[in-house]
Amino acid sequence: MSALNIRRLASASPQFEAGLRELRRWSAAADDAIEARVGAILADVRARGDAAVLECTARLDGIAAASMAELELPRAVLGAALDTITTAQRQALEAAAARVRQYHERQLEACGRGFTYRDADGTLLGQKVTPLDRVGIYVPGGKAAYPSSVLMNAIPAQVAGVGEIVMVAPMPARGGDGVAGGRNALVLAAAHLAGVHRLFTIGGAQAVAALAYGTASVPRVDKITGPGNAYVASAKRRVFGEVGIDMIAGPSEICVLADGTTPAEWVAMDLFSQAEHDELAQAILLSPDAAYLDAVHAEMERILGALPRRDVIRASLEGRGAFVHTRSMEEACELANRIAPEHLEVSAREPARWEPLLRHAGAIFLGAWTSESLGDYCAGPNHVLPTSGTARFSSPLGVYDFQKRTSLIEVSAVGAGRLGPVAAELAYGEGLQAHARAAELRLGKKA
Repeated sequence: MSALNIRRLASASPQFEAGLRELRRWSAAADDAIEARVGAILADVRARGDAAVLECTARLDGIAAASMAELELPRAVLGAALDTITTAQRQALEAAAARVRQYHERQLEACGRGFTYRDADGTLLGQKVTPLDRVGIYVPGGKAAYPSSVLMNAIPAQVAGVGEIVMVAPMPARGGDGVAGGRNALVLAAAHLAGVHRLFTIGGAQAVAALAYGTASVPRVDKITGPGNAYVASAKRRVFGEVGIDMIAGPSEICVLADGTTPAEWVAMDLFSQAEHDELAQAILLSPDAAYLDAVHAEMERILGALPRRDVIRASLEGRGAFVHTRSMEEACELANRIAPEHLEVSAREPARWEPLLRHAGAIFLGAWTSESLGDYCAGPNHVLPTSGTARFSSPLGVYDFQKRTSLIEVSAVGAGRLGPVAAELAYGEGLQAHARAAELRLGKKA
């Protein structure tokens, strides 16, 4: 097997900034052909509803259904799936679901409650927090099965109190990457455990359109969450405004800050764990220890050949991966903030020393024992995270994504007397006389 050619950067080099810019470059702009195709699908579903969804599902997934009823799985089928998986699979699924639920229940306690207070004049002010009525969750299923995505999207919605959770997941006649086509029992069992109310075996842009616009069979939702391919991402971008969306996800990313104390094989495999997603995934190692960078590289070359997805891993690492030699761990932290990665591992002897320096990341994994893969499946926090540097201003999926906030205002007579002149003065300044008069009419009046 040929040598693994991963780019090397050194922060002390005069060429470093140019190299870092090149490393971070990734365009979220969609392909024109994809955009045109997605636009046509959305328009077709909006105009013809179920008929368009059925035609797309037959053409793209190889499932010829006479009606949408054939593409919706009864809840009893989801529950029965628990009995078809192995005992080990069921125990793992239940353990992961319990931890994800517990974390999001804590999240609800911390940030999901409303508040009210009264001013000295008796005016009540506050915020009312209410769950969304209905949400749609998209779970990929064309090339692989993702029960973990079911848990991470549906459980926070359930904890938030969403009235109805509608899941869509493509289950084509023939799968890919070694995954059998048709219904995946682990995905169905996860949907049962996570509290999914309705499940349609449809995917792609047509599924997003059905959720956004509604059809005779698929109810219109208030928000769509969940990852997907370029067609799904384009469709979510286009329907935003009709419905809410969580984010437009780019390729998966991992950045590891290493002080050289973690076994090199561990870090090599952590980098592989993201590189194996697809050829555009990005894995970056930052360390002030040049010898350690060499050791991790050597471990990569030693173990790569044994991995089934070695070709994908190689393409990812050679195309978008990097080893960065920094002057210090402090500088490594600052570079990590500039990269703002989806996953950030602090693989160091004293991770708590470096964590306060880190401001921008989707999730931070502290210490050598905390592999990113645990966060993907069962640690508890959500694995739907901002990518492509959007961690600078975005947050992981959470309970708060399935709630909305409404301001509460109840002004007393005394409060109207105090606030009225303020509002009137500003309204006149803006040329809005009716606003001003509405406030002035209440001055000096008694309830």
